[in-house]
Amino acid sequence: MGENQFLIDSEKLSAADLRIKRRIENDRSARADHMTYMEGMEQIQSDIMEKVLRQMDAYHYEHYTAEDVKRALAKDTCGIEEFKALLSPAAEPFLEQMAERAKIETSKHFGNTVYLFTPIYIANFCENYCVYCGFNCYNDIRRKKLNYEEIENEMRVIADSGMEEILILTGESRKASSVEYIGEAVKIARKYFRNIGIEIYPVNVDEYRYLHQCGVDYVTVFQETYNADKYEKLHLMGHKRVFPYRFEAQERALMGGVRGVAFSALLGLWDFRKDALATALHAYYLQRKYPHAEISLSCPRLRPIVNNNKINPLDVGERQLCQILCAYRIFLPYVGITVSTREEKHFRDGIVKIAATKISAGVSTGIGDHESKYEGKKAADTGDEQFEIADERSFDQVYQAITDEGLQPVINDYVYV
Repeated sequence: MGENQFLIDSEKLSAADLRIKRRIENDRSARADHMTYMEGMEQIQSDIMEKVLRQMDAYHYEHYTAEDVKRALAKDTCGIEEFKALLSPAAEPFLEQMAERAKIETSKHFGNTVYLFTPIYIANFCENYCVYCGFNCYNDIRRKKLNYEEIENEMRVIADSGMEEILILTGESRKASSVEYIGEAVKIARKYFRNIGIEIYPVNVDEYRYLHQCGVDYVTVFQETYNADKYEKLHLMGHKRVFPYRFEAQERALMGGVRGVAFSALLGLWDFRKDALATALHAYYLQRKYPHAEISLSCPRLRPIVNNNKINPLDVGERQLCQILCAYRIFLPYVGITVSTREEKHFRDGIVKIAATKISAGVSTGIGDHESKYEGKKAADTGDEQFEIADERSFDQVYQAITDEGLQPVINDYVYV
């Protein structure tokens, strides 16, 4: 398995900045300790990270056999050991049987419904150097931060399309996108949407509590990879570099009162089978500790970014992705599973009939361009996107595609009293 070509040098970097960048890339001693909390980062007393990493490190998927997979599929309930078998290479010949079982579990817990949402990126300034991300601080892209008037305009355009659930995203920069700024964006969103999620830099419990009071329903955090050594090599600078603080973000969010949390690894950064195991176990252990929490999983794969089209997932094809999603559904039948527009139309249309319960529609990962994409109006000033999307269908097109499959699109199922 060859490494992706992550590193790129911008011609706009000064000689001094280029020297700093290359030293950070090549000299580990120039980087902060990725397991040490930085100033201002809250530490909670939790044993979940230790449990997840211990299971992941002990997982030798090459040892599982076809008989292990058959036994796992024959059981009425799927435990951790059965889940490990379903994630193993030995399970690949049983993908059809896994899909049938996953479809039964999905129908049992979710009926024939598929939830719809769309993301809105309100800023792309970032203080982290994550080598695979289009927003990273050393990537030469058009930076943009929406003001409150622009946020409201974008949200009005999205709401007019029929969407009732939104996910608010920023680059990971407290300086450019303060907690207060994000909170005000959430308050604006509450005027237009019934269900509001955020995918921002991790924050402390009291800050999650404040954002929940502003109107946040759920929090999404991608751990990217659960391998701490690989994580260190990919996240070279910034607050995101601190592995345990990021790992504990969902638990802090639940301690802050939010209703639901979402988990994911970015598949293709490391060993996808071990990352998939750790993602599901992270959700599993947190659900047992906070049984009231709404839990969901995502399965994003790497996508090309501005200035680097060589970034693609390592070893994770659509067949492997389908295996992971089916295994997730069998192991955690009650969790929501989201498949984003990183995936092609044909895959998303197929997987919602088997395991996925939520998909995005009418997506833009750029900053401030919903009006141009939705209504055809020329946008005067927009920011570059975080990554390339693969399914560019509108909300109406996705809604109709779900209906044509005999499924029921759901845009909201919450009533606020």
